[in-house]
Amino acid sequence: MELIKPEDPQYFTLSSNELYDRHHYKVISKSGETITVDNWEDLRNIWWNRKQFLSHVEVIDKPKARQSRGFQ
Repeated sequence: MELIKPEDPQYFTLSSNELYDRHHYKVISKSGETITVDNWEDLRNIWWNRKQFLSHVEVIDKPKARQSRGFQ
């Protein structure tokens, strides 16, 4: 397998140093138990430390905050 060279326009490194928080992640174990986390780092930690017990991960769009309309 040939890897993409760093000078190739398809080579990807990093697009932003900002936190990426566009999704929530539902981690499903082989036994059916679930854990939902709201950031990539927590998901990565769970996956790395418990991967032998896990089935898959569902990516969930982060709920949009409701905008207040003032007094109702």
